[in-house]
Amino acid sequence: MAGMATHVITGAGSGIGAAVARRLHARGDELVLHARDAGRAKELAAEFPGARTLVGDLADPGRLSWAFSHQTLPDRVDSLLHIAGVVDLGEVGDLTPKAWRHQLDVNLVAPAELTRHFLPQLRAARGHVIFVNSGAGLSANAGWSAYAASKHGLKALADSLRQEEHANGVRVTSVYPGRTASPMQIKVHQQEGKEYDAAKWIDAESVATTILMALDLPRDAEVNDLTVRPGR
Repeated sequence: MAGMATHVITGAGSGIGAAVARRLHARGDELVLHARDAGRAKELAAEFPGARTLVGDLADPGRLSWAFSHQTLPDRVDSLLHIAGVVDLGEVGDLTPKAWRHQLDVNLVAPAELTRHFLPQLRAARGHVIFVNSGAGLSANAGWSAYAASKHGLKALADSLRQEEHANGVRVTSVYPGRTASPMQIKVHQQEGKEYDAAKWIDAESVATTILMALDLPRDAEVNDLTVRPGR
């Protein structure tokens, strides 16, 4: 993606999202960073000087439209990067509807709603939508049903969007990272009752490198699906 571009990013506060935001900020691109509330938006603005923020709770996607109506959305969007996510492990016999809804709302419904809002700008810019999915979006293991369902749904969203928007010049990429050293991975290990060792997992910067590779690919090519696995 040549020249200065405008990127809307969810999940820029930590892990993969923070790594991507740092790289794009360092090269001088315009950032619009999503935050769940005003306090978090203030923190992100301080961390990334010059970046704009957009406030809305991904856990309540039905109110995102209302929240955005009270804010100024960017006129141009070259990329929309869905990186935020939540995980709550549990067996099917133990998961409550609240646990199911929370993961589906944040991981699937909110990305769909954000995409809907920014599609006019993405079409005008012939932009790029990147969904940071998960290995759980390709296969589901015991204890991961709700999270995996939300990520399988995210794959379906990306696949449908790609076909719908191809003629409009909008590129759509799904990235499927394996376990990545991040605050989310710490939480997963706590839920699993396992000791966490960041050295065993992918560095968030490595995943960011793959995302930027897809983002910066010349217009004659498009990465549809990109799987990233630990190399050690």
